[in-house]
Amino acid sequence: MTDSTPEMRPEKTGQTLIQDYLRTLDGSPGVYRMLDAQGAVLYVGKARNLRARVSNYARGSGHSARIARMIRETCSMMFLTTRTETEALLLEQNLIKQLKPRYNVLLRDDKSFPNILVAKSHPFAQIKKHRGAKAEKGDYYGPFASAGAVNRTLNQLQRVFLLRSCTDATFSSRTRPCLLYQIKRCSAPCVDRIGLEEYNGLVADAELFLQGKTTRIQADLAREMAEAAEAMEYERAAALRDRIKALTAVQSVQAINPRGVPEADVIALHMEGGQACVQVFFIRGNQSWGNRDFYPRLNGVESADEVMQAFLAQFYDGKVPPRLILLSHGIEDPDLMTEALSEKAGRKVALGVPQRGEKAELVENALRNARESLARRMSESAAQQRLLEGLTEAFDLPAVPQRIEIYDNSHIQGTNAVGGMVVAGPEGWIKSQYRKFNIKGTEITPGDDFGMMKEVLTRRFSRLLKEDPDRQTDIWPDLLLIDGGAGQVSAVHQIMADMGVEDIPMIGVAKGEDRDHGKEEFHRHGQRPFALRMNDPVLYFVQRLRDEAHRWAIGTHRAKRAKATMTNPLDEIAGIGAARKRALLQHFGSAKAVSRAGLADLVAVEGISESMAQKILDHFHKG
Repeated sequence: MTDSTPEMRPEKTGQTLIQDYLRTLDGSPGVYRMLDAQGAVLYVGKARNLRARVSNYARGSGHSARIARMIRETCSMMFLTTRTETEALLLEQNLIKQLKPRYNVLLRDDKSFPNILVAKSHPFAQIKKHRGAKAEKGDYYGPFASAGAVNRTLNQLQRVFLLRSCTDATFSSRTRPCLLYQIKRCSAPCVDRIGLEEYNGLVADAELFLQGKTTRIQADLAREMAEAAEAMEYERAAALRDRIKALTAVQSVQAINPRGVPEADVIALHMEGGQACVQVFFIRGNQSWGNRDFYPRLNGVESADEVMQAFLAQFYDGKVPPRLILLSHGIEDPDLMTEALSEKAGRKVALGVPQRGEKAELVENALRNARESLARRMSESAAQQRLLEGLTEAFDLPAVPQRIEIYDNSHIQGTNAVGGMVVAGPEGWIKSQYRKFNIKGTEITPGDDFGMMKEVLTRRFSRLLKEDPDRQTDIWPDLLLIDGGAGQVSAVHQIMADMGVEDIPMIGVAKGEDRDHGKEEFHRHGQRPFALRMNDPVLYFVQRLRDEAHRWAIGTHRAKRAKATMTNPLDEIAGIGAARKRALLQHFGSAKAVSRAGLADLVAVEGISESMAQKILDHFHKG
């Protein structure tokens, strides 16, 4: 793989510039980047033959309006050759994900999907939700479309198979069964209510369930129940009967369980009005494990096969594809995509656009969901756009805001102080852009809201000025909403002026007379406060913005306070890990009792040496 970074050629742009590059290009496969005058990447593309592909841009005609505009803006290009076209495809998607070029189709939602992990680092396997790298020993099942889908499946597994979900530390410290045992959601292996061999049988059945082999499990349970009844083990027979009933209930509520498709991702695309929705359904073990919708960023002129190909490449970047991927539309280069996905998975991956039968029904169901989801989104976007236009008119803004940042603080008498920022735009809440700020200033007087807001805004805009001083990206806000009145607005204006950021409109939202909802007053720097009509939709819109910031800040504060409450003083002592902490708490009953113990008492605890006992004494009696 070789990288070629030609020098900038500011005297030439567009078609003329691209013609110059053709003289140095050969027919190697690779990736090319088109850059604008500021060096920002406009487009990333891959090619089987770089010279042939780039020569298309050197033509004077035959381009769509979008491509023609991109060519005109191109001021330089970069090239990277690869050994194969498959390598080029994988590299292209890595660069698109990293650089987010303006003219590429972009997959916006890039969150990892959760899995179910049957963790086997302990003799008694634990079942739990897992997200991220698969480094822990055990068997992974997924992906699931959402945490909710995982939680529902875990709940079903607990009801049917009675597997433990507690941590190893909790497991080893139990002396009697927990509540889950009482409500028949766990078999209590922690206190020997079940033997290892029998428990491993439950684990094996649970894994068969996750693989879709529920009929076999049900037959085995029925046979065991009959045997127990014949042996007059009526209590065991009743327990098996309850498990069969739970399994039957699970099977009756599962939505889509295709018998002929054991493992597949079903991907359907619907495009309308320059927008697109892609629905992905996950089929694993002949069961539907949920679905997720995505809204790729388009430029308005892409074809369905182009959007589908870009989606597939970006979606499976960092994810292992299943053995079968069912599509609603064909793609530009199915052979290349199949080769790339098979290489990523380490086994054969098949792509298909089914025309009949059960597979076609799965695709049609996904396509219907995509169509309905896009219709809802377009309707919501239209309503949101009307509200933004109303906001622009009501507050005399220079343009319709595309990014609104709303700030609020939360604390109790100055303790566990946090600041919160939420973001809204034409498509509603942009939750991936929400931020929380732990107030760190040591000079801030407890309860000083002005001081806290100054720290939050200083940290926020100092970072913006560092990362994007020329405002080339969409991370700069068009409007700031502050929870507060004239004093707060004046203070924020001064903070922003000190940083040299004075051109962003700012509105303070203050509760009006009697602090009633609906009587808010709005403040702009240097202007008289004003109010909106009680039934004005813009008023309700601003209230929702303010309330969301308040909810976010309060939630962040409560989480911080809860974490502080749960902190154990023993955690602050170097050398006290989980095992020693557990031994101390089991011996003394509480951290407070540990703090009162003498040297001889501490040494009597298993795992506590004399030097460690002295360190514990020093910690609790320093000064």
